Amino acid sequence: MHGDCLVSSVYIAAGEGKRSPDVRTLVSPFAFSSQQDYNPLNFDHNRSPVMPKTKKRLISAEDLYDFELLNGVRISPDGQHVVYYVQRVDRKTEKKYSNLWVASARGGESRQFTFGDQNDTSPRWSPDGSTIAFLSNRGDKEKPAQVYLIPFDGGEARKLTNIKGQINNLAWSPDGKKLLLSVRKADPETLEREQDEQKKKLGVVSRRYDRVFFKLDGVGYLPLERTHIWVVDVSTGKSRQLTDHAVYDELFPAWSPDGRWIAFTSNRSENPDFNPDLVDLYVMPAAGGEFRKIETPVGEKIHPSFSPDGKWLAYYGTEGLGKGYQNQGLWVVPLDGSTPARNLTAQYDYHAQAGALYDMGEAEHLPPTWSADSQRLYFPLMYHGSSLLKSISLDGSDIQEVIGEGGLVGGYSFDRSQQRLAYFFGGADDPCQVYLREMPTGNTSLLTRHNRALLDQLDLGVLEEVWFKGEAGNDLQGWILKPPGFDPSRKYPSILEIHGGPLTQYGKVFMHEFYYLAAHGFVVYFCNPRGGRGYGEAHAQAIWGGKWGTADYADVMSWADYLAAQPYIDVNRMGVTGGSYGGFMTNWIIGHTRRFKAAVTQRCVSNFVSMWGSSDFNWSFQEWLGARQPFFDLEKYWDNSPMKHIGNAKTPTLVIHNEGDLRCPIEQGEQVFVALKSLGVETEMVRFPDEFHGLSRTGRTDRRIARLNAILGWFEKYLKE
Repeated sequence: MHGDCLVSSVYIAAGEGKRSPDVRTLVSPFAFSSQQDYNPLNFDHNRSPVMPKTKKRLISAEDLYDFELLNGVRISPDGQHVVYYVQRVDRKTEKKYSNLWVASARGGESRQFTFGDQNDTSPRWSPDGSTIAFLSNRGDKEKPAQVYLIPFDGGEARKLTNIKGQINNLAWSPDGKKLLLSVRKADPETLEREQDEQKKKLGVVSRRYDRVFFKLDGVGYLPLERTHIWVVDVSTGKSRQLTDHAVYDELFPAWSPDGRWIAFTSNRSENPDFNPDLVDLYVMPAAGGEFRKIETPVGEKIHPSFSPDGKWLAYYGTEGLGKGYQNQGLWVVPLDGSTPARNLTAQYDYHAQAGALYDMGEAEHLPPTWSADSQRLYFPLMYHGSSLLKSISLDGSDIQEVIGEGGLVGGYSFDRSQQRLAYFFGGADDPCQVYLREMPTGNTSLLTRHNRALLDQLDLGVLEEVWFKGEAGNDLQGWILKPPGFDPSRKYPSILEIHGGPLTQYGKVFMHEFYYLAAHGFVVYFCNPRGGRGYGEAHAQAIWGGKWGTADYADVMSWADYLAAQPYIDVNRMGVTGGSYGGFMTNWIIGHTRRFKAAVTQRCVSNFVSMWGSSDFNWSFQEWLGARQPFFDLEKYWDNSPMKHIGNAKTPTLVIHNEGDLRCPIEQGEQVFVALKSLGVETEMVRFPDEFHGLSRTGRTDRRIARLNAILGWFEKYLKE
């Protein structure tokens, strides 16, 4: 074992997650034995778990069909109701549908608000609370979603738009008379093909591009049209395009508090695809017209937000070029240009973004939220395996915690008076629920019980949080999931899980995959090595500039050392797996050590030489490597590629890859598979058709199940006696 270790524990999804050098407590996930135990009005994040009275069962892969996933939490202006949407899976068709739900701030059962096999998302209350606007494909499920309006007091949804393109960023004007949209129109060739049944049947004949970013994982090949700003009249449904350009996008539009102006971001450099950080802030009249640039430092910028007094713009951003490791800061800039833009969070070393890797949903990324007096801002951040919500004063001197450690704050909204805060929260015991916080008192209520009947049936095992020392004497955080019925006198096989990214974090969130593997008798352990988020900028920067497989490798091997020293671990039955960057690390590991008896590499990075230009990230990997193009700097690409070391591999390795992966093209996995075959190493390849990079989180459910069973089968074959 490398160095000393500090161990602490948390109640899963509890509010505290502090280090304690002399305490080791094993904690089971929350379980509620009755409605009385689970009274939403009395729920507290710090409450101790109530042990169930009924016998539990093990989680299964097929349970993925039954989980409901929540998102889009918005509280009504009067603070009395919360709307959100719930995604479900139709087992027969494998299709995913979503509908709007409403919860009362007074508690009680939440209720389904829209019905039907379609996708209703992005609910937005009108300023007076009488109407909810939302996006839905209910009119034609094969075409992009349109805007619909539905009265909150009852009645049918009314289709408002008929825009031929992809709609995003739905926002009401302050007077409730218009809706602000981002729209990427369909190309003329696409519209022509849709209107001709024969051409539609034959499909795309060819695609022609003159820009290098022409595809995006999870979306596919992109239209030639760019994203522009539109407004829609709520009473007539008449839509109007306010901006247009063949090269430039206008993104993240936001209303001013008086409705007279619209702020947005745009990269209007000579060649945006090769200068992705040259993003600027602009303001234009709400009726359209000439843009005014707001002077800010060079760097990425997203989600501008006007202060209620109309004097400031807040946004999330970085400073400089090609520094993807930087913390995303919370910036403010005066609209009159009287003082320079300021990064309020720089002194705190925080990455101001919500998120943690999990396979049961995702965080919603929202603009900064101003206090009503324009003196404070609310923002999320990634910290020690949690996603927190904090507030900060306009001068940056005072920062306060609103929702602390213990899980993922994945979206939030205030009522008009800012007396009530509704938010999405997921913990290690529960993928996601909706909570209500009374801001004057801090009292918190649980408003929803989605998945509770399913979760109450399950024995998920015991999760332990650990702080330990890396090889460099650095503090590292990890988690050990012990299987249901854990017996400390036994020796267990183990699986090291390595996260993707690398600029993200594992943490205190629900990972169905981990629970599934633990349910079959494996100790599953995972950590946040250097190169990821949540531990400051230096932690993230440690592997930037061509250093993948250095500090990160040392950290995960120190973690493996720590586990190997535990009396319940069988050191001869240790496995390793990871996807994306985690697949890179798995490939790197089998080329550098033989301590693991089996490996599963998933949607991996294996060869930076061939990945340059073929990924949807395109040429930008050269920034990660601190290199020029590979034809000028070939050695650096090859030195950082696991394929350089694959000749040392002896570990039986399963290769899993998705045929539609645009982030890590499938040739990356094919190279590993063919190399191992040529070396006589035991290997197989499992390929999933029609799936993007994110199969494990968003793919078709039967394929997600097949993936889990393939991973389990490989580890049972090589790690079980």
